[in-house]
Amino acid sequence: QVQLVESGGGLVQAGGSLRLSCSASGLTFSMYTMGWFRQAPGKEREFVAAIRGRGGRTYYADSVKGRFTISRDNAKNTVYLQMNSLKPEDTAVYYCAATPSSSDYYTETAYRYWGQGTQVTVSS
Repeated sequence: QVQLVESGGGLVQAGGSLRLSCSASGLTFSMYTMGWFRQAPGKEREFVAAIRGRGGRTYYADSVKGRFTISRDNAKNTVYLQMNSLKPEDTAVYYCAATPSSSDYYTETAYRYWGQGTQVTVSS
């Protein structure tokens, strides 16, 4: 049984930082591309960042490029999202997801497994 468990969300002031973690179990972690998505109130879920299982190539949405960094530790089956220079518009529930695809990392439907999400709130 595959489980993805996010942690690290919370309330932070604009300009602050948070680091999200996603711990995975029940899958061969290094074989999966890991992604972060987010969903703000009243909006559709959107892609934030992804990292390939091997090689560690990373991808970012334009809205977070230069502020967020995705990384992974395959020995710990964990993926991270370091979020700096946070803005109120970054407020959302952040979801971790896993896909066996190494090329289709941007679309929700490519992801096979999802965590339950962690709330990030950025106050102005």
